[in-house]
Amino acid sequence: MNRQISAMIAAVVLCVGALFMLLSLAGQNVSAQNALQAQNQGNKPKEDQGNKNKGDKGDKNKEDKGNKPKPKPKPTPISGIYNPYPPGILPDDLNSEINRVLREIDVIENRAIQRWHSLQPPIVTGQPPTLQNTGTESIETLGQLMNFDKNISPGKNQACSSCHMPYAGFSGPIPSVNLTMIAYPGTVHFRAGKRTAQRYTYSPFFPVLQFNQEQGLFFGGNFFDSRATGFLLRNPDAEQAQHPPVDTQEMGNPDTACVAFKLSQAVYRPLFEEVWGAGSLDIKFPHDTEAICATPGGAAAFGGNTTPVKLKPEDRLRANEVYNHWGQSIDAYEQSVQVSAYSSKFDAFLHGDYTLTPTEQAGYNLFKGKGNCNSCHVDGRGTTLTPGQVDTSTTATANPPLFTCFGSANEGLPLNPRDAFYYQTTPDFVGFTGNPLGFAYRDLGMGTFLRSGFGSAPNPNQNWIPLAPSVDGQFQVSSARNVAMAPPQCPTTEAPGPYFQKEFFHNGYIKSLKQLVHFYNTRDVKGIAFDVTSGHCPDGTIEKVNCWPRPEVRNNLDMTTGNLGLTDEEENQIVAFLQTLTDGFTRPYPNADTFTGTCMTGGNAATQGNEFLIPTPILPPCATAVCGVFPTPTPAIP
Repeated sequence: MNRQISAMIAAVVLCVGALFMLLSLAGQNVSAQNALQAQNQGNKPKEDQGNKNKGDKGDKNKEDKGNKPKPKPKPTPISGIYNPYPPGILPDDLNSEINRVLREIDVIENRAIQRWHSLQPPIVTGQPPTLQNTGTESIETLGQLMNFDKNISPGKNQACSSCHMPYAGFSGPIPSVNLTMIAYPGTVHFRAGKRTAQRYTYSPFFPVLQFNQEQGLFFGGNFFDSRATGFLLRNPDAEQAQHPPVDTQEMGNPDTACVAFKLSQAVYRPLFEEVWGAGSLDIKFPHDTEAICATPGGAAAFGGNTTPVKLKPEDRLRANEVYNHWGQSIDAYEQSVQVSAYSSKFDAFLHGDYTLTPTEQAGYNLFKGKGNCNSCHVDGRGTTLTPGQVDTSTTATANPPLFTCFGSANEGLPLNPRDAFYYQTTPDFVGFTGNPLGFAYRDLGMGTFLRSGFGSAPNPNQNWIPLAPSVDGQFQVSSARNVAMAPPQCPTTEAPGPYFQKEFFHNGYIKSLKQLVHFYNTRDVKGIAFDVTSGHCPDGTIEKVNCWPRPEVRNNLDMTTGNLGLTDEEENQIVAFLQTLTDGFTRPYPNADTFTGTCMTGGNAATQGNEFLIPTPILPPCATAVCGVFPTPTPAIP
C-alpha cells in the first residue's frame, strides 16, 4: 500500500474514530476509574498524574522522556445506532439494563481499586526473582481491574464483565437479553455475537487443547468451540481473555496494540508495572493511535487490516508482550477464590460439613446413576446406569471435582431463531456486516474452528483439520459448577421464583434447569421428538414440554442421553442437586451483592420463557462458507 492510500485511510479512521467516541460516550456515567483520574488531575501537577497515591511507582515525567501528550481529536456529533433486527429481537429495556450493569461494574471496579491501594508492595527477591508476600494478590487484583475496566473498549462503554457478572456465575447479567437476543451487545450498539455468555468460573482449569489418539476425542481449550487452544501461552484461559477485546461484535478494538495503549493510560498502570516490570508499558505510540483505537474493529476504513496502529518492530513486540500479560493477569483473577471459589454446599458436603437433604441426595444419586450426567460432568465417581449396579468408588476429595470431562459433545439443540446474529446481514455505520450469511449460517461448533471457518478463529494445528467432520456440532462440556448461581435477592433460576432469568447451552434455547434436565431426558422419545424447527411444534403440543424440534446439526449426536426414563420428580431432584454446586455457601461469594435489577416472578420452570418463542423462518441451505469448507461435513448438513 503506497503512502498516499495510507494517508487517506488514516484520515478516514480519524473521522470515524472521533464520531464513534462521541456517540458511545454521550449520556454515559463516569466510571470509577475515570472519576479517580479526574480527581487526580485536579489535585496533582501534570507530571504526577499516574502515581495514584502509590509512592514513586507511577510513570516518570513523560515530558522528561520527550513524549509530550498529543492533542486528542475533537469529536463530531453522530446520530443513529445499528439496528437491523425485526421487532421483538431487542428487548425494550436494553438501554436501561446496559446502563444498570455499567453502574454495577463501577461499584466492583471501585472495590478493586481500594483493594489495590490496601496492598503492601511485594518484595522482589530470590532467583528466579519472585514477588514475595503479595505477588499473588497483586496479579489477581490486576486481572480484576482489567476485567472491570470499560475504558478498554473503543466506546469506553464495555468491559469484559459487561457480559460476565459475578452474581450470574460470571455469565450474562441481563435477564431480558437472556430471554430475547441471546448474545450480548458489544461496544457498537447493537452488534452482537452468536452465542451465550459462557461462565468462566473454573475455566482456568481446562487443559491445553489436545487430541487423544487412543480415545479419538478432543479435550481442553476454552470457549464453546475450544478455539482458545492455549497453543502459544500454554494456557487456554489466558488465550480466551485475548479474544473479546478484539472481537468485532464484542469489545471491538481494531488492534491488540490498542489494549496496550489503553493500559498505558489506565489508573492502575503502576500495578501493571509492579507485576510485569518497570517500563513494560513504555511503547512509542504514533499520534493517531487514540483515534484508531476509538474506531470499532471491522470498520471499512481499515480495509481488513488488523494492525492499523503503525508501530516500529520493537514496539510491536513489546505491545504483543503486554497483550500476553493482559491474558495472564485475567486468568490469575479467574483462577482466584474471587471467581473459582470452591465454596458450594457440595464442597461442604465433601468436607463433612453439610448433609445433603433427601431431595439433594436423591438428585445426586440420579446424577451419577440413571441420569448419566457424570459420564461427561465428571464428579470423580463411577456411574451406575442399571438397577443392581453398585457404586464402589469414592468421591474425589483431594482435588474437588470440576464436573466436566474437558471434552465436547453435540447434544442436539434446535436452531434458535432468536439469536441476534442471524439478522446482522447489513452494514453498520462504519461499514461492518456481522453475518452476511443470515439464516444460511449453521453453528458447527468445534468443526468450524478446525476448518478455520467463518465466525471462529484460525486453527493453529494443521493435523487437526482432517478431524473436523468428527466434531461437527460439538460444543464444550462446561463445568456444572455455578450453573444455578443467581443474585441473592433472586435466589433461583427457576420459575415461579422470585427468579433470575438465565439461558443455557451455546445458543440459549433452554431457559431453566428444569428444561435442561427434561431435554436430556426426553429429546429422543417417540411422540416428543418432531421433525420441525423451533416455533412450529404441532397443534396440541407444547414446545420444550412434549415437543422437541429437530437438532440444528444431526452429525455426531450424543446418544448417551435423550431417552433416560426419568420421572418428573426425578428431573426435579437432579435440579435440586445442581443447585448444591453454587458457590457462596461456606462463605460469601465476592461481589454477588452488586445486582440492582429486578427479579422475575410467575409461570413455571417447564415452560419458562416460552412466551418469547418465535417461528423459525424457512431455512436456506447451509452456506458454502460454512458447510462447503474442506473437509466437508459427513453426512452433508442441510
